[in-house]
Amino acid sequence: MTNRSNYTVHPTAVIDEGARIGEGSRIWHFVHICGGAQIGKNVSLGQNVFVGNNTQIGDHCKIQNNVSVYDNVTLADGVFCGPSMVFTNVYNPRALVERKSEYRNTRVGRGATLGANSTIVCGITIGPFAFIGAGAVVNKDVPAYALMVGVPARQIGWMSEYGEQIPLPLEGTGEYICPHTGSHYILTQRKLCKEEVSQ
Repeated sequence: MTNRSNYTVHPTAVIDEGARIGEGSRIWHFVHICGGAQIGKNVSLGQNVFVGNNTQIGDHCKIQNNVSVYDNVTLADGVFCGPSMVFTNVYNPRALVERKSEYRNTRVGRGATLGANSTIVCGITIGPFAFIGAGAVVNKDVPAYALMVGVPARQIGWMSEYGEQIPLPLEGTGEYICPHTGSHYILTQRKLCKEEVSQ
């Protein structure tokens, strides 16, 4: 690994001119970053990661080996992309039909986890701190804190910001206090939110 001004890069990585990479980021073997990419601070890009032109990756994201972040994908701060998980950007691809003008936007909220080998179908929004299980195929919007598994993915519970399942039902009302952080979660109908503590 060698240092380039404010980030670290492996000699086998290819970084096209114009790419913006934040301080403290680490770029590992055989990564390719296109010139229009915007990458935040303290981001880790594992072996064989590809980052397209029209992409935004927030601070403190961890993108594991063999992940391609294609055009029109936006990752907020603190997103975890597990090994070999998949983004798409065309909903109905054909090799013989040009559809670059039909790319759909995919947005992943702050702190979300996308498990190994999961697939995120383009055009959806994944809420903050949602947790997508390994191998799941997500084809619709995901609420904040939702735990999603299966093909197609379905919600089976809620996850805390600490990364543990919250013992609350999918709907109704309830409250939970995280034993690790003291965060207070409130369930109303089918929406979970964290109560903000005033200073």
